[in-house]
Amino acid sequence: MSTALLFGFHLVSTLILAAWRTSRQRAKHRQLLRLLSNPSETRPNTLVIDHDMPVAYCVPGISQSVTVLSRGLLTKLSDQEQQAVIAHERSHLEQRHDLLILAFTAWNEALPWLPTSRLALDAVRQLIEMLADDKALENVTKHTLLKAIVTVATAAATDDSSSKNHSSNAGLVGMPDGEVSSRRLQRLLSQQEPLGRPQRVVVLLSTIMLLICPTVLLIAPRLLAW
Repeated sequence: MSTALLFGFHLVSTLILAAWRTSRQRAKHRQLLRLLSNPSETRPNTLVIDHDMPVAYCVPGISQSVTVLSRGLLTKLSDQEQQAVIAHERSHLEQRHDLLILAFTAWNEALPWLPTSRLALDAVRQLIEMLADDKALENVTKHTLLKAIVTVATAAATDDSSSKNHSSNAGLVGMPDGEVSSRRLQRLLSQQEPLGRPQRVVVLLSTIMLLICPTVLLIAPRLLAW
């Protein structure tokens, strides 16, 4: 039982430390944004930075979250493409993807020797990008979203320093736009039918079992020993 308690304490303390570190990083980033950006004249809770590279990311917050766009993005993307990018980023904020990333980041930091922890973090990052893409597709076509993604990714790849800076910023939520997975693009390019009701039920039950089974296997021997 003591082993389970120590393991639980390790996970919780790692989560708290990761949350504290992330909070400090966001606070510093917000201070920089106050100096380097201007509020958008047409979009609420949106800041515009004077940068030629097409950059878009979001900064979650407890009281107020903001979406950050660059001047390069506003000039290189059409109105529909801008709408796709903004809908994508705001989906991260509305669905609080930052909390999901925080949990899996803490899990990876607590168990860095476990290969599945890193794989799970990478998978979650890709999944939240796909969820945000789905939200954007409620407002624009796939062609428009794909063009916006490719424009941002291509521009980021042409400038190594900008790409690194963007990665650190976009890491606040999800993946940097410059790192577009082939699976994400393939999903947008292909015609995929949504899962039927039986398939969704199977996925839901499998998820519940994945949460319950390890907990039962960990606690049951101690309870039987009593």
